[in-house]
Formats: sequence, structure tokens, C-alpha cells
Amino acid sequence: MNQHQEKYKSIRSHSEAICKPLQIEDYVAQPVEDVSPPKWHLAHTSWFFETFLLKPYVKAYPEFDPQYPYLFNSYYVAAGERMLRPNRGNMTRPTVEDIYKFRAHVDKHMLAFLSGDLTNEQQEILEIGFNHEQQHQELLFYDIKYILGHNPLFPVYKIDFEEYKIENEASGFVEVPKGNYTIGHNGEGFSFDNEHGRHEVHLEGAAINKQLVTNGEYLEFIEANGYENHEFWHSDARAWLDESGIDRPLYWHKQEGKWYYYTFQGLKPIDEKASLMHISFYEAFAFAQWKGMRLPTEFEWETAADQLNWGKRWEHTGSAYLPYPRYKKPEGAIGEYNGKFMVNQMVLRGASIGTPSNHSRKTYRNFFHPHLQWQFNGIRLAKDL
Repeated sequence: MNQHQEKYKSIRSHSEAICKPLQIEDYVAQPVEDVSPPKWHLAHTSWFFETFLLKPYVKAYPEFDPQYPYLFNSYYVAAGERMLRPNRGNMTRPTVEDIYKFRAHVDKHMLAFLSGDLTNEQQEILEIGFNHEQQHQELLFYDIKYILGHNPLFPVYKIDFEEYKIENEASGFVEVPKGNYTIGHNGEGFSFDNEHGRHEVHLEGAAINKQLVTNGEYLEFIEANGYENHEFWHSDARAWLDESGIDRPLYWHKQEGKWYYYTFQGLKPIDEKASLMHISFYEAFAFAQWKGMRLPTEFEWETAADQLNWGKRWEHTGSAYLPYPRYKKPEGAIGEYNGKFMVNQMVLRGASIGTPSNHSRKTYRNFFHPHLQWQFNGIRLAKDL
């Protein structure tokens, strides 16, 4: 077995291992539009390899089911018609068993395809496919937690999955002196197109906290009526609070005067020393305002990253998700991967406890809408020098 085949098998098996603790009913649920059913993730990642490698490059490839592209295309307009995202949870058919048969079919033909020599173009698409599936592995954790965390029984996903492990961290701040710095991917190893366009930026100087904000610190914000005080919030954020009624991080519950949160180990008392998680950009910004500080820009964060202990939480930045200078969107459906989302979203940096191994780097630009809480994200504060 060659290196492409070994990597393919390793990544594909990890997706299925994430789903192994689920009951069959868990595979189908879609509580809200932003959450996709686990069986959809398993099928969509298979559709990706079938659509972009097997169909174009394998002569007489036997498509598993001609209806699947409509069901499991996500947002690739160039790849054809697709079912609307809010309707993914309506698919009781194809069954979970059918989806695993689809995966086995794609795997069989992909391993045969990977046994031969690949062109440079094919290798590039394959690497995108690997990283695409790894992104969905992290999304699986988000979505599984949302599905189980909104079940009033607060079921256990995996008893040994620890999201709030306390680690001793250095105190104090990392200083980023005023000056010019080079930002963006350096060309070594895989990267997404939104990391390209290595360029120079001028920074006015910042100090970035070595520690992430803890649950206890955020609890102080809640108890100081931080959610009610309009001075800390954007106008859009106030409208979001009024419409949603949100007054705490996702999965937090107050019972008989005590705070708990849902974890993959079930409902547990909040550990005030552990790093905060499941917080939106709106809330992160308001908390920073309350503390008399701010969120670092993505450029400050990248400059300081080598001196920070990052990787447990995606970290909010104060930067809008925009293209770097000289950004060029790739042609075709693959070009829809990042470029068309560069509006109305904010950048997060780092990685999380759900990020697959070898899938994090300091130039990685994650991005989400400012109201979303369901990612494994947290807060690192900064201040001007």
C-alpha cells in the first residue's frame, strides 16, 4: 500500500470512528439549519471524492447512485443542483446502512485509483479532499454535540472525551512591538487558498494574553449583568440577544442556583478554572469591552502564535474575513471552497480539541458568522501597547 492509500484509509476511518458511539437515531437529526445530520457528513465527504476524482479520472467508473449528487452536494453551484441545507434532516432515506455502503463503494474505487501514478492536478485535488474530510470531522464533533446537547436527557457521547481539561499555563502577556510583519502561508506543506498572498502588514503594537479566558471569568461577566448592559455590545449583537433570548454560553444551564454545562461526558458542574468554550464573536467582543481590553487582530495573533500555547480552542479575532492582497480564487467548483464566503464573517485562529492531528497551523484562517456559538471556540484578550 502506498502513502496516498495509507493516508486515505487513515482519514476515512477516523470519520467513521467519530460516529461509532452514536445510536442509529442520532445519525439523522438536524435540530437547526447550521447543524447537519452525521450521516450527511459521511455521505458528503464521499460525494467529494466521487465528484472531483473518480468521475473525471476513472474510466467507466460505476456511480453508486445518480440521485446522491443532489442529496449530498453542499454549496458547489458548479457541481450541479443540490438539496437546500435546512432539509438535510428530512432524509430518512437513504438509510445509514446505505450511506456506509456508499462510503465502502467510494473507498474501494479510490484505493484502486490511488494505486497508480497521479498527475500534479490529481494530487492537489486529493490533498484538498483529505483536508476537506478533516474539516468535516471537526464539524461532526460540533454537530453531534449540538444534537445530543439539546436532548433533555443530556446523553453521554463518549465517557473518556474530556473537553475541559485544566492545563497549567504561563501567565502574563506576549508583546508584539510596533513594526512591519509578514503574514500568510510560507509555501511549505498544504494550505488553503485563503491563506495565500503572503504580504506585509504594519502593526501598531499589542500585548496578547498567554491565557485563555476561563469559565470563572466569564461567569463574573454574567453575574455583573454583562448581557444586559448595552454599552458592551454591537447594535447587531443587541438585536441578536433580543431575538434569541441568549444570556449565557451554549450548553450552560442553571439548576437550583448552580451552574452546569453539557459535555460529551454528560451534564457536569462548570469547572471555573477551565478555558471557556462555545462563545460567539458577539459575546467575545462584549466580554473584552467589559474587561477594558479587546480581541487581537488575526495579524497580531499570527505574529505572536509561536509564543502562545494555542490549540485547545478556536480563538476569536477582531478581523473580518477578507481576501489577502493578490488573492486569486481557483477556477471551477473547487474555487467555491473559500472565496465566495469572504463577507459578513469573522476570522478565528488556532485549533481546538476537535481538530484532527496534522490539521492545524498558525496561518489557518477559520471563519464563522458572528452569532454562532456551536464551535469549540474561546477568547484570548489583547490590549494596545
